[in-house]
Amino acid sequence: METSNITSHTNLLSKIDLEKQNPNHIVPIISELKTEARSLFSLAFPTILAALILYARSAISMLFLGHIGELELAGGSLAIAFANITGYSVLAGLALGMDPLCSQAFGAGKPTLLSLTLQRTVLFLLTSSLVIVALWLNLGKIMISLHQDPSIASLAQTYILFSIPDLLTNSILNPLRIYLRAQGITSPLTIATLAGTIFHIPMNFLLVSYLGMGFIGVSMAAAASNICVIVFLVAYVWAKGLHEPTWTRPSSECFKDWGPLVSLAIPSCVGVCLEWWWYEIMTVLCGLLINPQTPVAAMGILIQTTSLLYIFPSSLGFAVSTRVGNELGSNRPNTARLSAIVAVTFAGVMGMTASAFAWGVSDVWGKIFTNDFDIIKLTAAALPILGLCELGNCPQTVGCGVVRGTARPSKAANINLGAFYLVGTPVAVGLTFWAGYGFCGLWIGLFAAQISCAAMMLYVVATTDWEGEAMRARKLTCSESVDVVIMAQSNGDLTEPLVYVVTVAADDH
Repeated sequence: METSNITSHTNLLSKIDLEKQNPNHIVPIISELKTEARSLFSLAFPTILAALILYARSAISMLFLGHIGELELAGGSLAIAFANITGYSVLAGLALGMDPLCSQAFGAGKPTLLSLTLQRTVLFLLTSSLVIVALWLNLGKIMISLHQDPSIASLAQTYILFSIPDLLTNSILNPLRIYLRAQGITSPLTIATLAGTIFHIPMNFLLVSYLGMGFIGVSMAAAASNICVIVFLVAYVWAKGLHEPTWTRPSSECFKDWGPLVSLAIPSCVGVCLEWWWYEIMTVLCGLLINPQTPVAAMGILIQTTSLLYIFPSSLGFAVSTRVGNELGSNRPNTARLSAIVAVTFAGVMGMTASAFAWGVSDVWGKIFTNDFDIIKLTAAALPILGLCELGNCPQTVGCGVVRGTARPSKAANINLGAFYLVGTPVAVGLTFWAGYGFCGLWIGLFAAQISCAAMMLYVVATTDWEGEAMRARKLTCSESVDVVIMAQSNGDLTEPLVYVVTVAADDH
């Protein structure tokens, strides 16, 4: 999978028969289902491992923050929350704009487009980071205007200033991950993430404990760890020659033709942020409840829990996005449809498993994080509802991956807007503050949002015109400079791209 064989495509016009399957063969046989399941697993499993390692790294950072002092923990937590809302979520969303471009370009055998998309995205994210940095420089003033404690706001300002290098490294790391994943190269990502996390521990000891830099050291250690990941990843890929099939040297071309990328990146960003920010809104609403310390603390535990559970459907979502994009780029709509069916089926199983887990640990889960009886009781009351949320969250997350692979991010953004803000928010506010459900009302609101989101997302997937999406993929990957090669896919089949001579922008139907 990670050692793609590239053969020159010397006779393009003679290679027109792209669909190597019977177009009337709609109902897949068992062997095809097994093959597709293996393909998805080979992409999703390393991604899950990498995400779990990143989750552990975040826990290490919070552990060091907590041991420095209560005020430092509050300031660092405030800075991290602000950074997530205004920085990391934005960059992660913008980077997803390159996902369908890269996966479809790889399937279509367009190495130059794949490489150019990486270079353009890095430049785009670095440019976007400048705007984010300008906002971060004024965090202290913003927090004080929102009536936050001045001492906490001051510490948050200091922490986020030293997080700027980490923001810039994410502008490079996010596109690198997508670039490699689009080619089915996932193991190096896991290995590099593990190396960065191992490096993260001694860096925290060095900066925080030995050099006495306090909570600033935690921020600097995070940036240093990401730099380690980038260096290790690039070195590994270069040493193994994994870049050779698709890499082209940067040129003036990477400053041109940003239209398709931006048209996909902006709605991708909106979709990610709408969902991400809703959890932050829940935390803010907790502060309006009676004795807010307890519900805010319980909300923190539950959001950490949902973040852990989210790793599994999100990794499958990334995998199916890659598979769907590859197959559409290869003009194999039936295989793309099959991948979507298998992934959504797995998502349903994931949802039931996550729900059973949440119900099963509801009485003991809170005790892992705290000894406070009230927090444990509130956490136990909300965990079964959290489990119900996963019944919608897993299918909608994977469905979003399918939609992303077809280069229709505005569909996902509109669904998230409707589900979380037109359904979830009114239900949450109404039940929490008017119907007297309190803390659990917020989670019932999330349940309503997730179920409606899943229903709409799966409807979009079920009604997808796969032949039409294959045609859109061919248009999206068109280039005036013809650079088509035969590329080995993860299943060993060769793609034989059809050449077009027109250039079109990324439309979103």
